[in-house]
Amino acid sequence: MDSILISGAASGIGAASARLFHARGWRVGLLDMNGDALERLSEGLGGAWRRVLDVTDGAAVRAALADFVGAGDGRLRLLFNCAGVLRFGRFEEIAVEEHGRLLAINVQGLLNCCHAAFPYLKATPGAQVLNMGSASGLYGVPEMASYSASKFAVRGLTEALELEWRRHGIRVADLMPPFVRTPMVTSQTVEPPVLRRLGVTLTAEDIAAAAWRQARSGKVHRPIGALFRAMYWSGQLSPPALNRWVMAWLSRD
Repeated sequence: MDSILISGAASGIGAASARLFHARGWRVGLLDMNGDALERLSEGLGGAWRRVLDVTDGAAVRAALADFVGAGDGRLRLLFNCAGVLRFGRFEEIAVEEHGRLLAINVQGLLNCCHAAFPYLKATPGAQVLNMGSASGLYGVPEMASYSASKFAVRGLTEALELEWRRHGIRVADLMPPFVRTPMVTSQTVEPPVLRRLGVTLTAEDIAAAAWRQARSGKVHRPIGALFRAMYWSGQLSPPALNRWVMAWLSRD
């Protein structure tokens, strides 16, 4: 049986992905800091394996990986690094500690999961890492500065590991959606201009469906949504100055 371990699984994209992969016959493992939500999700998935942890705790991540894989067949088909946090607001109005926490979860947490999962992925034919990237990893977004920085890091790590881990038979990819209607977005008290202009049309289930498609794909980056796909591919061909102008126009007050 194929297995998937999902960080940030208790709500939003992580929970939607857990439900989809479970419904299609995969063994699902759930990681999140929200124990109550994680328990409810696990019960709804027939008692799926779960562990309450902070992905920035490397020792806890290593122990969880060993337990999940050990309780199965010793293999891990797909690691979905979905854990992440978001904070809208002007850079100087957000405490530096909050910037640091965002980077720790979105970047260090992903590093911890990838590093701990490597030996199990290496032992699994067709193994894959799927990282939760973002449209904000294409060009830095005002009022999302540290979040954009974290998603640039995710994009760079994805590209590097995709090449480095080929020799081990491990594919590495990321999903790159624009804004998604999840609690992480809808709970924000600040609305950046770019959000007002682009809107929120994607759901967690849309991203889960993209994760399912990516599980059988050799793509490295998967931009999601018709508008962002057009922006992504035009951005690959456009000079950087044009991309900067587009972002400045979208972010104007």
